[in-house]
Amino acid sequence: GTKAGIVSALGIAGGCLVHTFAAVVGLSVLISESAVAFNVVKFLGVGYLCYLGITSLLSKSELSTQTKFESTPLKKIFWQGVYTNVLNPKVALFFLAFLPQFADTHSEDFKWQVLGLGAWFNISGTLINVLVAVIFGKAGSYLNQLPHFSRIQNKITGLMMLGLGAYLAFAKRAE
Repeated sequence: GTKAGIVSALGIAGGCLVHTFAAVVGLSVLISESAVAFNVVKFLGVGYLCYLGITSLLSKSELSTQTKFESTPLKKIFWQGVYTNVLNPKVALFFLAFLPQFADTHSEDFKWQVLGLGAWFNISGTLINVLVAVIFGKAGSYLNQLPHFSRIQNKITGLMMLGLGAYLAFAKRAE
């Protein structure tokens, strides 16, 4: 539903805030430079994506997606968005590689520039994610009327999560 999509988008934004602050204080550098740290974060992310994928695949729900979303606490949806984003080392590496390109590394305000760029990226990305949630939330009202849609959606979602987990499992550190 629309509300669940918006809450999920806000969770993703929370994850982006973690990565932004990590980039500012240099934790992203540690993840990118340390094979152990990278692999710990990577495999935590892989495990979580696989858990979500298997849970979706095993779901026997024939209920409409609207009923299903109402039974899932919004707090849980929010934290799923945060965890999924925070445990993705590609996001950390993106912030590490992307944000500094647009900041003056020799400036005393470098950290503030990175923080501002991270905030701008997060705000614009969250607005797009909220827009997607609203559009697909409205489309969901129509799709709820289709028999067996929820079960098919769960299977597709499960396969996508497992595919993302497999992709992440084979990800390599930027050298």
